[in-house]
Amino acid sequence: MARQELNDLFARTAFLDGENAEYIEQLYARYQDNPDSVSDQWRSFFADLKDDPSVVRAEAHAPSWKRPDWPEVANGELVSALDGDWARMEQQIGDRIQGQAQALGVELTSGLALSATRDSIRALMMIRAYRVRGHLAADLDPLGMREVRAHPELDPASYGFTERDYDRKIYLDYVLGMEFGTIREIIAVLRRTYCSTIGIEFMHISSPEQKAWLQARIEGKDKEVSFTPEGKRAILSKLVEVETFEKFLDVKYTGTKRFGLDGGEAAIPALEQIIKRGGHLGVGEIVIGMPHRGRLNVLGNVMGKPFRAIFNEFKGGSSNPDDVEGSGDVKYHLGASSDRAFDGNNVHLSLTANPSHLEIVDPVVLGKVRAKQDQKRDKARTRVLPLLLHGDAAFAGQGVVAECFGLSGLAGYRTGGSLHFIVNNQIGFTTSPHHSRSSPYPSDVARMIEAPIFHVNGDDPEAVVHVAKVATEFRQEFHKPVVIDMFCYRRFGHNEGDEPSFTQPLMYKRIRSHPSVIQIYSDRLISEGIITPAEFEEMQASKRALLEEEFEASDSYKPNKADWLDGKWSGLGLAEEGARRGNTGVDTDRLVQIGTAISRVPEDFNVHRTIQR
Repeated sequence: MARQELNDLFARTAFLDGENAEYIEQLYARYQDNPDSVSDQWRSFFADLKDDPSVVRAEAHAPSWKRPDWPEVANGELVSALDGDWARMEQQIGDRIQGQAQALGVELTSGLALSATRDSIRALMMIRAYRVRGHLAADLDPLGMREVRAHPELDPASYGFTERDYDRKIYLDYVLGMEFGTIREIIAVLRRTYCSTIGIEFMHISSPEQKAWLQARIEGKDKEVSFTPEGKRAILSKLVEVETFEKFLDVKYTGTKRFGLDGGEAAIPALEQIIKRGGHLGVGEIVIGMPHRGRLNVLGNVMGKPFRAIFNEFKGGSSNPDDVEGSGDVKYHLGASSDRAFDGNNVHLSLTANPSHLEIVDPVVLGKVRAKQDQKRDKARTRVLPLLLHGDAAFAGQGVVAECFGLSGLAGYRTGGSLHFIVNNQIGFTTSPHHSRSSPYPSDVARMIEAPIFHVNGDDPEAVVHVAKVATEFRQEFHKPVVIDMFCYRRFGHNEGDEPSFTQPLMYKRIRSHPSVIQIYSDRLISEGIITPAEFEEMQASKRALLEEEFEASDSYKPNKADWLDGKWSGLGLAEEGARRGNTGVDTDRLVQIGTAISRVPEDFNVHRTIQR
């Protein structure tokens, strides 16, 4: 075919471009109903196609494979929550109220109907405000140092309700799971859901499906945090393991760096819940990345590393067998791998080794997860889960966190959603949050990708475990990142050799008088009759006895394999050491001169008496 003929053919068929498909389908359906409703040219074109008229009409309205329940028909409350069109909603609710009255055989005057309609709209506006702002009034800070101001959008008076209105039934159309509810009942559900020890940010999410899932999961009279007596005892048992281990290290190796989890102990039962719930939902492997804070506890109480191996490293032993060369690393940088089983579901855990550079392990974990998913041909990306732990200052301050979020939705980088757990001890080394970030929360960077954010009080272990469960379910359902921001505190210094009251005297005055997580929770379970004081003491004594046995065995402990030089890596060796280049030495007298100068106290400077000693 000549070039000119091709050009002519293209010109004659240009109208068949895919952009016009829907328009042509509608024209074709009109032609089937009435051929005279289209132009002569279209009528001639359609006449030559000779398609089944019933098929043409069906395709014009919806494909044959279309789900009958999709797209979801949004109720008025959902639509108004998205576009704020309350005026349109007034008519919708008014019609429903009149319908309810007629069904009950009650005649409503126009005045009563209008009053009931406006009550419903104002109540729904208040419910939406709690979904958006409720976290600002939540009880999140164990130390009570975070200022919680009364927010006008959460006050019923802002919507015209007075105390005289609190017990009047209001039509809700099953929002919050109630057809009718009083202001008193509505506020009770809203405060329990959004302003207790859990605060949730999710109204920045543009997906109605994801928002509706979260609302259905957390809202309603029957959606409160609830655990069986066995579940509560399991949480307490894990807290006993965590605290006893930290205290044991403090006694045996006083002043030695361990970067303890003291004050943030609830993170460990939360990790256990993520593993357990993830395994139940199809996760077969979890790759973990975390900083130094709490790493030894994770190694011992989550990864299952023998405590005798950890104690041996404190005594100067190597983490590798004698035949493996290398300088090694500090014990709170080491990784490990293990297999855990919950309810018959096996989950392989891999804790990635990391350097001192905070958050730089994040892309390593994400890349490792992506590679494993590709190897397993896990196209849904649900079988391998990236789990990242963070400090609050590093999460807000390190740019690599935002970079990883920015890549998380791209085809070449997505991992089906990373699960982020922030151990928010409200301090970065010595710096207060208001001096280290401009945003209200350390987690605000995650809003850029519309990730749901669960804020939770670390002094309420049940709430922490509950949000870990919901976060895991959301990740498996929607394959996108989720963030848990656990407010807690750091009972000691940045490391155990620091004196934190030098730089944070007010905070550490509160911490010294604040009961531990396990004190608070054990007292709660004893008061509920879940355990007795004797049972609690037995749990603690049993754990101490186990650690003493492991401590005794640590003297003779020898690692039998290298964690990193096994399997495919068994042939890896060290490069030959080359000759040192250049003279890097500095004259001793020069060093003494510099050291004396930088340690001299100016005459007009008042030094803290402890530092002076």
